[in-house]
Amino acid sequence: MPYTIAALYRFTPIASPAALRDALRLAFSPDDLCGTLLIAPEGINGTLAASPATIDRLLATLAEATGLPRSDVKFSTSDDLPFGRLKFLVKKEIIAFRKATVDTTRPGTYVEPAHWNTLIADPGVLLLDTRNTYEIEAGTFTGAVDPHIEHFSDFATYVRENLNPATTPKVAMFCTGGIRCEKASAFMLQEGFREVYHLKGGILKYLEETPKSESKWQGDCFVFDRRRGVSHDDFEN
Repeated sequence: MPYTIAALYRFTPIASPAALRDALRLAFSPDDLCGTLLIAPEGINGTLAASPATIDRLLATLAEATGLPRSDVKFSTSDDLPFGRLKFLVKKEIIAFRKATVDTTRPGTYVEPAHWNTLIADPGVLLLDTRNTYEIEAGTFTGAVDPHIEHFSDFATYVRENLNPATTPKVAMFCTGGIRCEKASAFMLQEGFREVYHLKGGILKYLEETPKSESKWQGDCFVFDRRRGVSHDDFEN
């Protein structure tokens, strides 16, 4: 049976992350769901796999608890089990950004996958890959700048030491599923950058929705499961 894989996140206030974790543990078991979901006061973030019916039930539960729209979820499939176990974990943050305090309620401008190619074709836009170096080695967008970071928490240092808001008027950034570039976009606005855009749904949504013939993506997208990488061929578009 092919597994449906759902990659998701949502920045939204969660009053009691522990209560949501406990409710999910009661509703789902490792027998029918695998993967990891992080739960924090700032929201949820995770990638999980199961039968289509179980994924539908999970998304309905998360929509009721957090307002997560199904349209924001990135879907792919795998013939093999992508994760070994099921984990619902409470954390301080759903994506660590230790070197700065970021107001995630004020992110940059979302760009839908359908409009991404037009934006990054603008020569006045700095195209910035917010992922780690080993992820970028697998694949990236044509013309993207590699910040050469080993951990996402180092992104703040890169920006402060290498970029100037006065000389970098427009920035477009991306990451695997959208969560890192969304938080990074909020940080850059706080640092004084005027126009900051980020790919809604990240690379995964782009690969899911963009025809291969029109793609500006090169290589594979590194993913944190047993597949290790995905491309346009792993999605129906």
